[in-house]
Amino acid sequence: MTNSVHTIDVLPAEREAGRPFDPPRELHGHGPLSRLLLPGGHEGWLVTGYDVARSVLADPRFSSRKELMRHPWIDYGGFEIPPAPPGEFLLMDEPQHSRYRKPLVGRFTVRRMRLLAERVEQITAEHLDAMEEAGPPVDLVAAFARPIPAIMICELLGVPYEDRGSFQEQIDTFMNGETPDEELIAAYTATQEYLATLVAAKRLNPTDDALSELTDSDLDDEELKGISLILLAAGLDTTANMLSLGTFALLSNPEQWAALRDEPALAENAVEELLRYLSVAKTFQRTALEDVELGGQTIKAGATVILSYATANRDPERFADPDTLDIRRHAGGHLAFGHGIHACLGQQLARVEMRVAFPALVQRFPTLRLAGEVALRPETADIYGVKSLPVTWDR
Repeated sequence: MTNSVHTIDVLPAEREAGRPFDPPRELHGHGPLSRLLLPGGHEGWLVTGYDVARSVLADPRFSSRKELMRHPWIDYGGFEIPPAPPGEFLLMDEPQHSRYRKPLVGRFTVRRMRLLAERVEQITAEHLDAMEEAGPPVDLVAAFARPIPAIMICELLGVPYEDRGSFQEQIDTFMNGETPDEELIAAYTATQEYLATLVAAKRLNPTDDALSELTDSDLDDEELKGISLILLAAGLDTTANMLSLGTFALLSNPEQWAALRDEPALAENAVEELLRYLSVAKTFQRTALEDVELGGQTIKAGATVILSYATANRDPERFADPDTLDIRRHAGGHLAFGHGIHACLGQQLARVEMRVAFPALVQRFPTLRLAGEVALRPETADIYGVKSLPVTWDR
C-alpha cells in the first residue's frame, strides 16, 4: 500500500545565505522520498535519503538513458530528447554502457592511479612553488585547484601541453552554469572539433597515453571522441571544484585546517569527509523502466527520479551529526562518486590528486586565509564549486 508522501512543487536550488556548503534546507525533513512536480506536468520523484538513493543506483529497473530523462527546471515541451552521442556512456544503459566503460576500467585501477602519485606530487609542488614566488594574494582556483587535475587528465589522454590552457577554458565555459547559450554551443563545438582532431592524430601516431591505447580497440573515431569528452569534463571539472571548494571549507573551519596541518596522516580521512560534506556533483537522474516499489511508494514507469547526492550524504540515519565537517570521521560509503555500475570511473585518480594536494597546500602555507569575497558557481551549474578563491598568507 502506498503511504502519504510530501509533494514538492519546484526542486529547491538556492542555498541559505551564509551556508555555502549546505544543500537547500527545503530538501530536509520530508522523509527520504518526495513527489516532485517537473516542468510540463510530468511526474517526478526526489530522493534525499541515503539508503533509498543507493537502492535506486543499484537497480537496473532505473535507467540512465538521456532520452528518457526529464529536467527538474526545464520544460522541453514536445521536443524529443535525442539519445546520448556515441561514447558518452554516463547516459546509457547496458549493454552500450559496458561496451564503452570496460576498455577503460583497466586504465583507472587503484594500482595504476597510485603509480601516478609521484607525478601528482611533482605537479603540485611546481604550482606551490609558483604561488610562493608570485607572493600573496592569489586566486587559488587559477593558481592551484584548476591546473593540477587539468594537467593530469590531459596527460592521461595525451593532449599536447600547448593546447591545455585553451582546453581548460573551453571545459569551464560549458560547465560553469552561467554561459550564454551561443557561447556555450561555440565552446562545446570547438571542444568536439579538437577531440576529433586529437583522435585522428593518435590513430596515425600513437603515444604513451590512454587515448592511444584505445585506438587499438574496436571503437570508432566518434566513439573515442565521446569517451574523451566524458573523461575530460569529469576528470577536470569535478576535482578542480573539490580542491577549491574543499580549501574554502577547511579555511571556514579553522580547527579542521589546523588538524590537517598538524596531522598530515589525516589526509585520506579528510578527502573522504570533504567529498561527503561538499558533494559537488549535487544531483543525478534516473527514469523508471517499469513500475517500481520504492520507499513505500509506487514509482510509475516513465517517471524521472532526481537523486540528491548532496542531501543523501547528509542523511543523519547514515552519518552522525552530518552537517558538521569532521576530517576525523570515517566517511566511507558516501555517494559523492555515485554507486553501482555508473560509479565514477575516475574516482581513484581524483582521490590521489586530493590526497596529495590538500596536505601539500596546508604544509606549504600553514597561515593561508581568505583575502576577499569568494565567488561561487551558480546552482544551475552541473558541478557546484568556486569561480574564484582569493587567498593570502604570511610571508
